[in-house]
Amino acid sequence: MSIFIELISGFCLLAGCFFCLVGAIGILRLPDIFCRLHASSLNETLGTPLILLGLIIQIGPNLISLKLLLIAIFILITNPTATHAISRASLHGGIKPLTSTKEQKLSRS
Repeated sequence: MSIFIELISGFCLLAGCFFCLVGAIGILRLPDIFCRLHASSLNETLGTPLILLGLIIQIGPNLISLKLLLIAIFILITNPTATHAISRASLHGGIKPLTSTKEQKLSRS
């Protein structure tokens, strides 16, 4: 049973690290604030809870696991709300979303 727990924990940790890496690359590479918000929410909503779940499985049932579970639940509740608030504030601040790519702009002219 220990090998099974190690495999599940390792998979959760690797998947969480993958989503965090993809989100970090997206924050650096994407063109506007709305795309970057999507990448950062991917990082926080998928990557962080998967890493915490992997740690919970690795540690086993105790008080630290409960604390990690509460942190994961808190992140899953607050992150979409914060991302929505930031995007609404950007829209109200006059920032327009990117609607077309450079290739589409060049083909129109």
